[in-house]
Amino acid sequence: MKSMIIAIFSFLFSLSTIANEPQPHEKILYKDVKGIKLNLHVYYPDDHKKTDKRPVIIFFHGGGWVRGAPVTFYRQCNYLASRGMVAISAEYRLKSTHKTTPIECVKDAKSAIRWVRKNAAKLGIDPDKLIAGGGSAGGHIAAATGTATSFEEDTDDKSISYRPQALVLFNPVYDNSKKGFAYKRVKRYWKEISPMHNLTKDTPPTIVMLGTKDKLIPVATAKKYKSEMEALGIRSDLYLYEGQQHAFFNYSISPEMHQKTTKDMDHFLSSLGYIKALDH
Repeated sequence: MKSMIIAIFSFLFSLSTIANEPQPHEKILYKDVKGIKLNLHVYYPDDHKKTDKRPVIIFFHGGGWVRGAPVTFYRQCNYLASRGMVAISAEYRLKSTHKTTPIECVKDAKSAIRWVRKNAAKLGIDPDKLIAGGGSAGGHIAAATGTATSFEEDTDDKSISYRPQALVLFNPVYDNSKKGFAYKRVKRYWKEISPMHNLTKDTPPTIVMLGTKDKLIPVATAKKYKSEMEALGIRSDLYLYEGQQHAFFNYSISPEMHQKTTKDMDHFLSSLGYIKALDH
């Protein structure tokens, strides 16, 4: 009885949380896998027209490849839409709902990017100004689209690139080796799915935002990633937030850190020319 009451309260709390978030302008089906329908939750700038060629960002939520929802990045999407971008929070298959593995998560992320590029004219975006972002496991699959990781959907149009022009990563899982995260879960194919071990000169410029007290993603891992990126001649910005733990960037955890990471994300994107720099 007690567990049922807790579950009901948890469900009601999640509904109230979603209701308090800025809602997307539309949800668009981008993939149907054996009856599993996956949508993009899309935010447009106020003055947006379908004939525009706006930069676009696609976020992937966290949850250990097991659970989670696009609502995690609604606030970031709403903010970036206010700054002139088309912003998307994507659904992807999860273990809890679809009995899938991290492989399917990576496949879905690549499919989402390809769908957005293919439908650039319908969305009013520039397919050559596409950024991928995400947090935790969502940061992993975003990073996987920017590295040489394996795994693509057989039905994808391979003539369309899944590689973004930049990456925005919040405490990302990007090392799946024995020293990294979830090695036992991906042991059979860890080297093929670990972004850290698939960096190339084509990996896009990246910003990583990480708390110094993160128990899942060590600061040493982030520094190694930055070092290996820069050794390849790729821009790699690392922002460390003193005393912050995993998922610290979420508004529900810390409005202050949410605001700070949003500002740092804005600075990164404006430095690359995707949005205008803020006046200070």
